[in-house]
Amino acid sequence: MNKVIIAPSLLAADFRNLEREFEKINSSGAEWIHFDVMDGLNVPNISFGFPLLDATRKLTNKYIDVHLMIENPSKYFEEFKKYGADGLTIHFENQPNIKEQLQTIKSLGMKAGLVINPDTDVAVLEPYLSELDLILIMSVFPGFGGQKFIDATYDRVKQARKLIEDSRRCIILQVDGGVSLNNSHALICAGADALVCGSALFKADNFEGYVLKLQDNI
Repeated sequence: MNKVIIAPSLLAADFRNLEREFEKINSSGAEWIHFDVMDGLNVPNISFGFPLLDATRKLTNKYIDVHLMIENPSKYFEEFKKYGADGLTIHFENQPNIKEQLQTIKSLGMKAGLVINPDTDVAVLEPYLSELDLILIMSVFPGFGGQKFIDATYDRVKQARKLIEDSRRCIILQVDGGVSLNNSHALICAGADALVCGSALFKADNFEGYVLKLQDNI
């Protein structure tokens, strides 16, 4: 089994000491940075925009994993590419022309992902598997960090893993929301390839050590 990909969620970082936070991320074994973009319309919160994405790209060589929780995301795909995104993940919920959006993301040279909320049937992913590089299973309802992990996620990860295996495609299966050492082992056993970790990781006394524990907790 390959080591799981760890993606620190920038939403949980200490923005009073952002340069220090990037030093911790860059010196750790975390392969990705998870970058949440919220506009206050698609979800009830507002987060990061292009200036911070641009700064993030200049502060790290890590893969920047952008999770879009915004209205009309395709309007901004080219700008996300311009400012340093390596991959874009869009929500299934309330999005028209999903397949076309995924194709556009890939045509711009980025990895394409699709995310579903905790109350969305995993089966909705099946028509889009041919276009996907990543599936993101939300283990909390999107919008705010620090929420409690939803236990039904384990079965949802297993269902998504089966869809991927049946498709015979190389699709990364990611989980986001309330991830910590308390549930990482079970998520990996259920089939997760990548874990987004926010509050638990950034509040840990030893950031690098916590990343290693998440990776080795298999």
